[in-house]
Amino acid sequence: MPAEIIVAIIGVETYYGTHAGKTRVLDALSTLAFDYPRRSAFFRKKLKAYLQLTRDEQVDPASLKGSYAGAMGYGQFMPSSFLHYAIDFDGDGYRDIWHNPVDAIGSVANYFARHGWKQGEPVASKAHFSGDAKAVNWVRGRKNLKPDYKLSELIKLGLEPQAGLDIQQPSTPIRFAGARGKEYWVGLHNFYVITRYNHSALYAMSVYQLSQKIAN
Repeated sequence: MPAEIIVAIIGVETYYGTHAGKTRVLDALSTLAFDYPRRSAFFRKKLKAYLQLTRDEQVDPASLKGSYAGAMGYGQFMPSSFLHYAIDFDGDGYRDIWHNPVDAIGSVANYFARHGWKQGEPVASKAHFSGDAKAVNWVRGRKNLKPDYKLSELIKLGLEPQAGLDIQQPSTPIRFAGARGKEYWVGLHNFYVITRYNHSALYAMSVYQLSQKIAN
C-alpha cells in the first residue's frame, strides 16, 4: 500500500488521530440500535460486533470512545470492520486502533489490501470532456462507481484522460462540481477500492488528491 494513501485516509477521517470522537462507543451503538427504528437492525449488528471485539481484545466495553455513529480509532473503523480487518501490526498481542498508530496504520493498509488494491497502478486521471448532450446526461446520471467500462469506450464518448493510460483499463466516468465549473475524471480500479472504505466519490477524490499533495 502506498504510504501516502494510508496517511491521507487517517488525515481525512480524524485529522491524524486528533479528532477520533468523544462519545462512548457503547452508548452510541446502544442508542442507535434501540432508539433509531429506521436502522436498528444495522446498528444491532454493529453493537454485537463491538461487544465481541471488546471481549476478544480484553477491554472494558464502556472505556472506548469514537464517533456518534460508533466509528472508532485513527481510521474510524466500524466494529464489524475491526473484526475483519484490524491487525496487531506491532506484535504486542493487541489490535489497538485507538491509541497505537502502528496498529492503526497496519489495519488501514490491510483493509485496502483485502479489498483488492493493485500496487503500482494509478488511481484516477482528470479528463477533458467533449461529449454531446446525451453523453453529458449519461455521465451526470451515473451512480455506480465500479469501473465496468474499458477506457477506450469512455474515450469514444468524449472523455479523454489527461494522463497516459492503457485504453483497455477498466474505468468509470466521474463528474464533480469544481471551483471553476464542472470537472470530469476517469476513475480506475484503485479509485473504486478507496470507495470501499467510504462509498462517496467526493470522499475518494479527497483522499486521492490529499495523497498526491503528501507524496509531492
